[in-house]
Amino acid sequence: MGMFGVSAVVMIAGSRGSYALAGAVTATGLAATGVAGPWIARLVDRHGQARVAVPATLTAVLGSLALLLCVRYGAPDWTLFAAYAATATTPNIGGLSRARWAHLLREDTGALHTANSFEQAADELCFMLGPVLASFLTGTFFPEAGTLAGAALLLAGMLLFTAQRATEPPPQARSKAPSPLRSPGIPPLLACFVATGAVFGSMEVVTIAYADAQGHRAAAGVVLALQAAGSCAAGLLYGALKPAGLRLAQCLPAMAVLMTLPWLAATVTGSLVALAGALLVAGMATAPTMVTAMTLVQQRTPADRLNEGMSLVVTALLTGIACGSAAGGWAAERLSPAAAFAVPAAAATVALLINLAARTHRRIA
Repeated sequence: MGMFGVSAVVMIAGSRGSYALAGAVTATGLAATGVAGPWIARLVDRHGQARVAVPATLTAVLGSLALLLCVRYGAPDWTLFAAYAATATTPNIGGLSRARWAHLLREDTGALHTANSFEQAADELCFMLGPVLASFLTGTFFPEAGTLAGAALLLAGMLLFTAQRATEPPPQARSKAPSPLRSPGIPPLLACFVATGAVFGSMEVVTIAYADAQGHRAAAGVVLALQAAGSCAAGLLYGALKPAGLRLAQCLPAMAVLMTLPWLAATVTGSLVALAGALLVAGMATAPTMVTAMTLVQQRTPADRLNEGMSLVVTALLTGIACGSAAGGWAAERLSPAAAFAVPAAAATVALLINLAARTHRRIA
């Protein structure tokens, strides 16, 4: 999963010469995934993970292969949007896994915290290695190599995951519980996830554009990996220490402050090495933020609609990533790659403001 974004951006920008087009195509696919995600999750809750996830993954893999062929053979731009939109059926693997942890550890909140932290660290590890592998494949072999390898790994990984039937939560009958969207506190959390997703989406596109402008496109994956490395380390530490009293209200300000570091490094120093260090530090704020917010969603979602609740989180994240990718691509092309690092910093600030507004509203209410 960590390979697809970088692979698509490099493949499309290299072929069509436009980061704005590359950002718009990936944004379209992510937005379509956000729309389809809750529907697929509802089917998973009702029929089980294996019965739904495998055919959904096959459909998504075909969409990735269609995008590869459209780029390879110079198809019109609109076909890129259509092909990437077909990947919307990609199941929310992280949500499926977290639903298993919640099912297995529903009586032990301490163990669930550790599991959620591990899950976030594992996600970050994938998104740390994915861009590096994608950059290596696209730079060493051919531009479509990253997408091709990502599709093969996605299918193999989903088949391996769904084969673990012993940990799969049992299917639920049609739920009588209200939609997770109606659960108290869920809408503001989802809005925070949208803004956080915009941080991720814009940072990826802007970093690739910045490295490309300096003549080091192949290094973009390594630089992005450092952000994920910082988040992975923070996630493991957060899960091991279980810091008492740390809340989303403390995590979001830290993320807003630290996300200004890449912008300062890019605009003040103009050094790719300095940017890499700034991304390493900035990434340390994302895992605690994500773990804390994910745990709140698990606590506030009806048990028989947990996959749907986790899918709504991913929908919010993907919506934010889509918006961030488009905004980051536009800023990198119309302003400058260095100035475009203000986009993820602004998105982190918006997440903080949403949380502050929600807390103020609860006090007034």
